[in-house]
Amino acid sequence: MPERVYLDWNATTPLRREAWEALRNAAKFTGNPSSVHGEGRAARNLIERARVQVAQLVGAQQGDVIFTSGGTEANMLALTPAIVTATERRPRDRLYISAIEHASVRSGGRFPREAIEEVAVGPDGRLDLGALARAIAKASRPLVSLMLANNETGVIQPVAEAAAIVHAAGGLLHVDAVQGAGRIPCDIRALGADLLTLSAHKIGGPKGVGALVRASEDVHLADALIRGGGQERGARAGTENVAGIAAFGAAAAAAAEQRPGGGEVAHMRALRQLLEEGIRSISPQAVIFGAAAPRLPNTTLFALAGIKAETAVIAFDLEGVAVSSGAACSSGKVQPSHVLAAMGVLPQLQRGAVRVSLGWASTKADVERFLGAWRKLASALSKGNGMAA
Repeated sequence: MPERVYLDWNATTPLRREAWEALRNAAKFTGNPSSVHGEGRAARNLIERARVQVAQLVGAQQGDVIFTSGGTEANMLALTPAIVTATERRPRDRLYISAIEHASVRSGGRFPREAIEEVAVGPDGRLDLGALARAIAKASRPLVSLMLANNETGVIQPVAEAAAIVHAAGGLLHVDAVQGAGRIPCDIRALGADLLTLSAHKIGGPKGVGALVRASEDVHLADALIRGGGQERGARAGTENVAGIAAFGAAAAAAAEQRPGGGEVAHMRALRQLLEEGIRSISPQAVIFGAAAPRLPNTTLFALAGIKAETAVIAFDLEGVAVSSGAACSSGKVQPSHVLAAMGVLPQLQRGAVRVSLGWASTKADVERFLGAWRKLASALSKGNGMAA
């Protein structure tokens, strides 16, 4: 039986070699990083080294990195009215999110539901900047949350342009950069983000580790999400996940070595082009969502009228190919995409969207296996064997 093909890298990535080695090495350390003895200091040194590595990935300072249990917790930590700055001590009065945000942002964090407003995107999946400007004009101290790149379509958002609008209105910008880090430029200052979320397992680190990064110490989270000890400079209580954080740092360092247009990025972009050319050749009527917009180099979300996503994902799985129907954040449930709905995609296409996401270890043979499976499934669909929506 041939080996399985993994094409769901946006859901999670394999551990990078560097992360695995760091994880294994850190597991040997016994000390609690809050202890002052030698063993504790050794564990603390691992955390601080990782903090430097994560900060360097996004052009931040070491002291502005707050480690969390993952991207979801980092988003929850960021989405609070209790953010103060050197010039504004009053709480944020409203939260504005784009219509395509991850579920952890759509929940609104610690804002009351009546203080949350959704901002539209265009048919290409990019934020409507005019709609953003009109929306935040109604608030005196807005907080805006916008992802760097969409987890389903891969569409890259106009973050720097949005930041200029937000700051001109006296607001702050939080950027969920979970999918963008390591794949496209992700410098917190160039983006204009005040807060930025990262997740280890999207860049080759372990699951269960993430970070919220501040642009500067002027941005202060006055209300910790998890209270108790003084860990993470009081921003997040609880004994740190030393081994996971060390591995996160190693993965961040490896990802930071990649340059736009070269190495892993160029490899993924070339494979995606091969993949999409193959899809269109097999199924000329297939729709690739967001194809006209800037996208991540590794992501393809497509649909063919008449196909059900859950049936297609299972069929691919039986062929030994792992893909998804979109975001992997609903406990295995296949649900219509709110992202495609926000883009105005017809319901019959929303129900059939399949996401293929590549990674640094993906190969031409993997793409060919996928296309072979798709050819088989598309042929079965044309014969009406029960895959129709």
